[in-house]
Amino acid sequence: MMDTHVVIMAGGIGSRLWPLSTPERPKQFIDVLGVGKSLIQLTVERFLPVCAPDKFWVVTSEKYVDIVREQLPDIPADQILAEPEARNTAPCIAYACWKIAQRHPAANIVVTPADALVLKTDAFAEAIRKALAATEGTDAIVTVGITPTRPETGYGYIHASEAVPGEVVKVSAFKEKPDAATAEAYLADGHYFWNAGIFVWNVKTITRQLRAYAPQIAGVMDTIAPALFTDAEASVLRKLFPTCDKISIDYAVMEKSRNIYVVAGDFAWSDLGSWGSIKTHIEPDTDGNTVVGGDVRLFGCKDCFVHTAGEKTVVVEGLEGYIVAESADRLLVCRLSEEQRIKEFSSEKN
Repeated sequence: MMDTHVVIMAGGIGSRLWPLSTPERPKQFIDVLGVGKSLIQLTVERFLPVCAPDKFWVVTSEKYVDIVREQLPDIPADQILAEPEARNTAPCIAYACWKIAQRHPAANIVVTPADALVLKTDAFAEAIRKALAATEGTDAIVTVGITPTRPETGYGYIHASEAVPGEVVKVSAFKEKPDAATAEAYLADGHYFWNAGIFVWNVKTITRQLRAYAPQIAGVMDTIAPALFTDAEASVLRKLFPTCDKISIDYAVMEKSRNIYVVAGDFAWSDLGSWGSIKTHIEPDTDGNTVVGGDVRLFGCKDCFVHTAGEKTVVVEGLEGYIVAESADRLLVCRLSEEQRIKEFSSEKN
């Protein structure tokens, strides 16, 4: 029987969703859609068809461990892994996989971000099952591709020689975020998919690949390994983890390995990386306005997105194409067309 594990990467701070998402409580721990569940809870939910609750692992910042325990009480405490410092996705993934390897040497692993949305969960689960079948006992790595619905310049792309939705096919290249003309060409070509940042492999494959292509990180993990699952783990990790090369798994492994495959489909996926992307997943009123929260009253507004986290009454009059978002002690009023500047707007003044 397949020994399936799911690793959830939950260390980001979601700065483009300020003021709701903050370094103290980032977007993966927030109910950004107003559905009663945080994004990380929805992530666990979508993987339950392929993985038992006690086989989930979360890699997060030290400062978010208590939030993870509160929101995901079914995950064993020693499977909530605390990074002492953010070092990008390659060290994050290596840490989880070295731990899994110690107790589950035949593990088949899915690695996923904590903060994306998938609406077509049945089709998604079937694609993950196919990916797991392809990686069990082989040296294949399978990534998940999203059939593009628009010429998106904000995502990286995966190129496959074949375009067979729902089937595992060979990857020919990874592409950086394109300009508008290139994105149009990718969409017309039909062999390009958005890169969802979801990876499937068995634990032996990923440790071999990291040793081959990221030996510095693998060496640090080998040094940490004797302390894993002991009382010394936290102190050893705090000393050695920050010495890992700061690099993404895409650059460290995916763009170098020769045995990469993709399973792609229309899963109604979004990275929910901006207020505008969230707006597209909430039913608007007849004036194009979308609202998440309590007592929100709109007068003469059009194409606005209002997100309120508290119980207070919010009244908005006469705005068109604006974001109005509030948290307990912060308020944002910003044109949707300028939302790419929210990170700039929210930075501390010198």
